[in-house]
Order: sequence, then structure tokens, then C-alpha cells
Amino acid sequence: MVKSNVSVRDYLQQIGSQQSIFPILSGSYNMLTEFMSENTPESNQDSGSDTNSENKNLSEKYSDVMGKINETLGNVDWTQMGKYGKAAGIIAVVVLAQIIIKVVIDTINFFPIIPGLLELLGVIVVGQWSWQNLRTSENRDAVLDKLQNLKKTYLG
Repeated sequence: MVKSNVSVRDYLQQIGSQQSIFPILSGSYNMLTEFMSENTPESNQDSGSDTNSENKNLSEKYSDVMGKINETLGNVDWTQMGKYGKAAGIIAVVVLAQIIIKVVIDTINFFPIIPGLLELLGVIVVGQWSWQNLRTSENRDAVLDKLQNLKKTYLG
């Protein structure tokens, strides 16, 4: 295992150029770097400091950071968040539909005779479709034409 001597502050400064990728977090990045610059290990080595003043200093910094976070969240353009909400909703509906389908299929598979009957039904349907569409060369050519048209339509 390779050990790295990079501090959190140095790491945040290294990734600082990436803050434009996440506009919501750009203010948080600035707050973190300010907080880290004020909280360097060198500044915390004063052994004569009072624990009461450290607690007060920490609570002041905490309230400053929370105030800056609230200010940053206040500057976010929430009108564009609707797109993300719709995407999340669609993903949630798809996941829910997959769960429901899985439960239904598991329930069907629970009964021993139903899966066999469904397989038989599938074989019958495929056989009937094949008989109607693949029996003559004219029908086979029509099926190939339909497939070529679908290929051109969807794949270009």
C-alpha cells in the first residue's frame, strides 16, 4: 500500500479546477478551503489556548460554514432542478415496474404446472407465427422487407 502525504486542504486545492463541473458544490468548495486554511495543524499546536475559547471558535466557524452553505443554496437556480426530478421519477418508476414484474414472475414460477404451460403456449405461438409468415417464399420475403425497413428506420 502506498502512503500519500497529501493533506485534505492540498487535495481540495488540486481538484479546485473541477469545481465548475458541480455548480451547486462550488460554494461548498470555497467554504471548505477557507475552513481548512484557518484550521491548519500549525495553528492548532498552541497548547496555551483555552478549551472554552476553542469550543466557541469551533461553534463560530460552524455557524459561519452553515451560513455560507445556506447562502450558496439560496443562489442555486432551482428552476433547472425539475429536469433532474423528472429523470429521477422516471428511473424510480422503471425500477418499481421491474420489481413488480419480478414478483409476478416469481409468483407464477411458484406454481409447478404454470411455467410448463407458459412454455407450451410460447412454442404454440411461435409455431403459428412461423406457419403464417415463413411457409412460402413470398411471405419470407415480406418478413425480410419489414426487417430491412425497421433497420433503416431505427438504425439509419
